[in-house]
Amino acid sequence: MRDFVIIAHKAVTKGDFSLNDMPGSAGRMDILCRCINSSLFLSHDLRRDVQVHLVLLGDPDPGKIVRFDGEYIRYLNPDERSAGSLIKKALQKEAGERETRSTPGVFMRRGGLDTLLSEFSEKGRRFIYLHENGKDIREMPDLGDDAVFILGDHVGVTEEEEQMIDEKGAETISLGPIPLHADHCIILINNEIDRAIAGKVPQ
Repeated sequence: MRDFVIIAHKAVTKGDFSLNDMPGSAGRMDILCRCINSSLFLSHDLRRDVQVHLVLLGDPDPGKIVRFDGEYIRYLNPDERSAGSLIKKALQKEAGERETRSTPGVFMRRGGLDTLLSEFSEKGRRFIYLHENGKDIREMPDLGDDAVFILGDHVGVTEEEEQMIDEKGAETISLGPIPLHADHCIILINNEIDRAIAGKVPQ
């Protein structure tokens, strides 16, 4: 299983935002929608072994996690409005410590970055933090197909969050010398892993 964690500092945490103004009224929810699509969509198919975890930290009720599971997802089309609609429905559910399913493959609960890091750490998962000052991804001997990739939104990642990530022993990797949008980073990560897996297939 491949997991993407996107930290969204401004994304609203109530399901009353307008799908017609996700960059404004929803706190750049459009970025998260693009990340979902970049994580899950293939041409005429979906990545069934990928999950996306949106850590929502905006007003009015910060500290919610929306999870998209590629194995079970339904009703997701390759456009921002479709993903935004599924997030909106998830946020209309009451948040508790345990996950609540809003639609097939989409789940919501209360929690933050520390919640996910602790849970993945208990499972012995490998953390990879994306940052332009990290080690070049093409110098990594084995990127693996079961890592947890952590990305920031348009605001970036705070010092406190970076400290939490470092304490979990995360590797910091870069996709190149120029900062990229989070959804573009996800496409490149998926492609690098696809190429590595294809190279291991016996001819």
